[in-house]
Amino acid sequence: MTRSHVTTHVLDAATGRPVAGVAVVLLGPDGPIAEAVTDGDGRVERLGPDLLPAGVYELRLETGSHYDALGVDHVHPRITLHVRIDGDPGQHWHLPVLLSPFAFTTYRGS
Repeated sequence: MTRSHVTTHVLDAATGRPVAGVAVVLLGPDGPIAEAVTDGDGRVERLGPDLLPAGVYELRLETGSHYDALGVDHVHPRITLHVRIDGDPGQHWHLPVLLSPFAFTTYRGS
């Protein structure tokens, strides 16, 4: 299986473990493009098409369910990332999220 143009990986920075079972939605200017759930390693390798046209996209991660299941107080029930994709077919957009109960960080990975 090949990966899509956009992928993600969710890690719990407080425990050092991947976060499985997070619902992820990729949205474009006209609405939802694809939906997936993080696997046992906290990854989504297939999220939408192999190539997206240039534009601004939204990656929505339902992270609150992770901490709700653990009974841990948290401040971010949902994380929304906005990313400008340049449409270059040679570029892959990997958007990892490092999550903790009261903060998160993200970056463009490889």
